[in-house]
Amino acid sequence: NRILVYLDPEIDPRNAGYQAIQSKVAVGSGGLTGQGFTLGAQKRYDFLPERHTDFIFSVVGEELGFVGTTAVILGFAFILARLVHLAENSSDPFAGLVLLGILGSWLVHIFVNIGMTVGVVPITGIPLPFVSYGGTFLLMSWVAVAIAVRVAHER
Repeated sequence: NRILVYLDPEIDPRNAGYQAIQSKVAVGSGGLTGQGFTLGAQKRYDFLPERHTDFIFSVVGEELGFVGTTAVILGFAFILARLVHLAENSSDPFAGLVLLGILGSWLVHIFVNIGMTVGVVPITGIPLPFVSYGGTFLLMSWVAVAIAVRVAHER
């Protein structure tokens, strides 16, 4: 059933397909510049479930539009490019591999979270690094930042 709903959320719009449909509506209703910070109808009227965790990118798309989502993606691209640079220039091969592991983890989380909000991948409970409300993952992301800063300091 989950695969069928992923392929066509309209077959069960009130149950399994609800999140996917509402997420696409939220992202699409943002337009170029969005509806304004805290003014998104999908979020404000509770149409979008899990909007503070799994579907935070939908909220960004609804409230800040294409400009806001592009800024978020460019921010992630900058962080990931910096991690690649640090890994390549690390004096310790193990530290470089640790940084590549951090990069891989964040890259998967970013791709899956953004992909599920726009309907490219099935819905899963994966948070968006540094944006979603998720205590453990947010804490571990900041620990990873601390590791990256330490590696940068030692090179």
